[in-house]
Amino acid sequence: MKYFLFTTLLLFGITALISSCDDTEDPCTTTTWYEDADDDGLGNAAVSQEACEQPTGYVANADDDDDTGGGSGTTLHPAFAEFDADNYSIFLDGDEVVIESNGLPNHTSPYWSNTTARSAVDPRGNTLTTPAAASNHPLFVEPSVTTYEDMAPGNIDDFNGSYTLRVPVSPALATSTSSTGLGPIGMAVSGSMIYNDEEGPNVPLDNAVGSLDYTAAHTGPQSYHYHLEPKAWSDDDDALIGIISDGFFLYGRKCAGAYPSDLDASGGHTSATPHNAAGEYHYHIQNETYLNEYYILFPGDYQGTPNAIQ
Repeated sequence: MKYFLFTTLLLFGITALISSCDDTEDPCTTTTWYEDADDDGLGNAAVSQEACEQPTGYVANADDDDDTGGGSGTTLHPAFAEFDADNYSIFLDGDEVVIESNGLPNHTSPYWSNTTARSAVDPRGNTLTTPAAASNHPLFVEPSVTTYEDMAPGNIDDFNGSYTLRVPVSPALATSTSSTGLGPIGMAVSGSMIYNDEEGPNVPLDNAVGSLDYTAAHTGPQSYHYHLEPKAWSDDDDALIGIISDGFFLYGRKCAGAYPSDLDASGGHTSATPHNAAGEYHYHIQNETYLNEYYILFPGDYQGTPNAIQ
């Protein structure tokens, strides 16, 4: 009996040993994977993990100099953070960015409602009455560059509409340029629209300069809009002005503290920006004077494919 028990235990031990050997797996070969937060196929060298299989959101290379979005992938470009949150709604819809604005600016202007003052001016431009404080919009200021007599008709807050622009997440240069037209050609960070260097059909802006306020904007025919360098927030600097309807951003006259010397006919070039250190194509207000003292926002053609602002 004891021999039978011994034999049984011996066979059990050998079986267990064989089973243990069979269960031994070959160790995997680990790989270093790098985070690809902007989903552009390039990894961030600063964020990595070791794994046998490729983790979701990680890639094998570490070639991304800017993994924050930078105008590509499936995240909003960092520049959109500067667009006024009270006047804009900006979101992704597939491979497009949808930009919705109420058309109103976020700064002062004599074009905000001040009905008493605007209607109490004689033909010579003399103010006949003192404006009643109760009639003033909180952002109303007295005209400085223009006058009540020269101002365009209408107040900013008369506008009760909206604008929508859809642009590609990753805009591309077109094979040929296209000219701008009348009406909105871009959206400023303030909430109002950007226009070109024409006042009307075959009407140069010269005829309307006198109606522009201190930040180079006026009302009509639909809403308040800018033609020239908007000094409410940008004056000979590299501040973000807004986005042109082909999807490329527009900055002030300077780039990294200096006037760029490699701009194309539309004031565009590819270089680093305050929002993308890796560099991308963008426009600048060209440092060329208009009427010896102004700087037109966008006097050139679209270098990308324009999209309707509706």
